[in-house]
Amino acid sequence: MSVPSLADYRTPGPWFLLALFLLVVICVGALIGMLSIPTAWYEALAKPPFNPPNWIFGPVWFTLYVMIAVAGWRIYMIDPRAPAMKLWYIQMGLNWIWSPVWFVAQLIWPAFAIIALLWVVLIAFVLSARKLDPFAAWLFVPYLLWVSFAALLNLSIGVLN
Repeated sequence: MSVPSLADYRTPGPWFLLALFLLVVICVGALIGMLSIPTAWYEALAKPPFNPPNWIFGPVWFTLYVMIAVAGWRIYMIDPRAPAMKLWYIQMGLNWIWSPVWFVAQLIWPAFAIIALLWVVLIAFVLSARKLDPFAAWLFVPYLLWVSFAALLNLSIGVLN
């Protein structure tokens, strides 16, 4: 399979699919974010000095969700059954389940297991996607870096509490 040519984008189908990817990823992420707002439990946890302020998470996740959606769309356009696409679906599920496990169920160590698995799946996605579409793989690098930071934060909070 190869990256679709410019001619492949002259119909509305690919753009509708991009809009669908963006809508689903951003809206589900936002809904989960609204249902997983930090509570008194989270505020009372001991946190490491590198813990960012809560306001930073919304803009960061919005930006990352746009990049995640575009990467998924690009891989889907090349081959919807590619191993990279399967990894994309898996990482999306892990991403979406982490916040409820952390903020709603208040399970620090299971949340850490989820984010550690997410980190592994992100690396696998980057390695798999770069063969099909290097740009889609590069779109996941900031996400991988953020998840690395979030995993360290999750681990640190777990150790401190």
